[in-house]
Amino acid sequence: MRENAGISRRSVLKALPAAVLVAASDGLFARQYAEAATPFPQPVVRATRSVPGSASWLVEQALDVRFTELSVPGYGAVTTRTYNGAIPGPTLRVRGGDTLRLTQTNGLPPNQPAAGDHNRPHHANSFNLHTHGMHVSPAGDADNVLREFAPRTADEVAAGVPEPQYVTTVDVPADHPAGTFWYHPHLHGATAEQVVGGMAGVIIVEGDVDEVPELAAAADVVVCINELKLKDGKVPGFTSGSWMADVPSVFTVNGTVNPTLTLRPGELQRWRLVAATAFTVLPLRITGAGDDNLTMHQIAQDGVTFGAPVAAEPVSLAMGNRADVLVRGCTAGSYHLRADGVAEPLMTIEVAGAPVEPPMALPASLPPGKPFLDENDIANPDADREVVFHVDPGVFAGAFPNAFRVLGSNPTPAADPAGDPTRDPARGLFDPDFVNHTLALDTVERWTIRTDETEPAFNHPFHLHTNHVLVTHRNGERLDPPVWHDTVGLAGGTPGDTVTFLVRYADFTGRTVAHCHQLHHEELGMMQAVDYVGP
Repeated sequence: MRENAGISRRSVLKALPAAVLVAASDGLFARQYAEAATPFPQPVVRATRSVPGSASWLVEQALDVRFTELSVPGYGAVTTRTYNGAIPGPTLRVRGGDTLRLTQTNGLPPNQPAAGDHNRPHHANSFNLHTHGMHVSPAGDADNVLREFAPRTADEVAAGVPEPQYVTTVDVPADHPAGTFWYHPHLHGATAEQVVGGMAGVIIVEGDVDEVPELAAAADVVVCINELKLKDGKVPGFTSGSWMADVPSVFTVNGTVNPTLTLRPGELQRWRLVAATAFTVLPLRITGAGDDNLTMHQIAQDGVTFGAPVAAEPVSLAMGNRADVLVRGCTAGSYHLRADGVAEPLMTIEVAGAPVEPPMALPASLPPGKPFLDENDIANPDADREVVFHVDPGVFAGAFPNAFRVLGSNPTPAADPAGDPTRDPARGLFDPDFVNHTLALDTVERWTIRTDETEPAFNHPFHLHTNHVLVTHRNGERLDPPVWHDTVGLAGGTPGDTVTFLVRYADFTGRTVAHCHQLHHEELGMMQAVDYVGP
């Protein structure tokens, strides 16, 4: 095993796809995170509190889920499903060794009867909870995306039965990497509609990197980018395969369209960028007048800290990715955080005020978030796994004609093995009763993930639950050093992207999933069942 060393800008860019100030709090603060200097919006924060008579620490949060009428600044009135009446939901701050306990009330209306099979949208008012990117148990009442948090039935509503509550309890390992993660619902059939309505929130795991003097001195700013699908002030039902394209995306940062953040010349801020998006890749840049741009110095990818800051342009976030970046003010003026392919700026940065003298320094090095894996640790070099994202058009009659398949190693079997595989109604589509990958704890394996999508604009991000993956190659080119991810973007093309990674299955057993994090595709079958088993 090699220890994580410094990381180069070139390696980070190849590993990625091509294509505050103090918050209001509904709970106790563990510490003062930054000084209020601007009106830039921040989600409410829940921080740790002790358990009387115990050495453990507990973060408790009630998450009330129901249709909410709210105003999205810069857009207008919206009725949508939310956590606690806000977009995004509360930010949850924990440390390694803490227990996160979330009590979720389902105040949504009864579900409509499901029509069609499980790989069609259904049960839009049921949900569950996924702590995206966290290395925690996928079983029981933890990060278990196979649970269903159903609303009351019509009969229960008529009888006055109380709204149901569901508890998620996550024990955070003591050695969990410090970084930025997020939570969102993950019930197959309902995920896309709920996430594009704003059901998402940020999880911050505090730790060693936060004590680096240069980071401790910098404002710690959550920048949660939600992609909303809104029409006539609400999220339209997911009723056809063209649903995504027919409704333009509205992008908000911390619930506001194009909010303004103030940065003094010479001031250094730490931004926790979260792509709480379902459909759109965000190659991010900070642009000013002419060629006068601000540099983002990336210090973490998907919650895992680099060995040193990396000046990166763009910082490219596929759906579900996170990146921690350091941004320092320079020439006074207006700047914009923009995403390639998105017409309007995501947020405005005003560099103004008295300069900070001397300018705040970047750290020269950082405590790496995870040690690297080595190819010599592979349990069976002849047993590599392959995942191929593939779409067959026009397979099904009705509103959802395309088959979104996951092929490669051990795909879901065909309904008719002797028939035309491109027309088969089951091959490569998610089957909750079929385990595609049985993964033994304490082993290291190599996976190759690719897309045969030909359109560069179409992206199939691969997300494996429970364990981070170490990207070692992109499009056949070795990364030096490699980069940890939990979600890896794969742009289409001729050929489409190919990524190779190493992964160790550590600590936790239980059944969970791997899937395309373009949530339209996952909903329609581009997902596989994974079972972590004992060695």
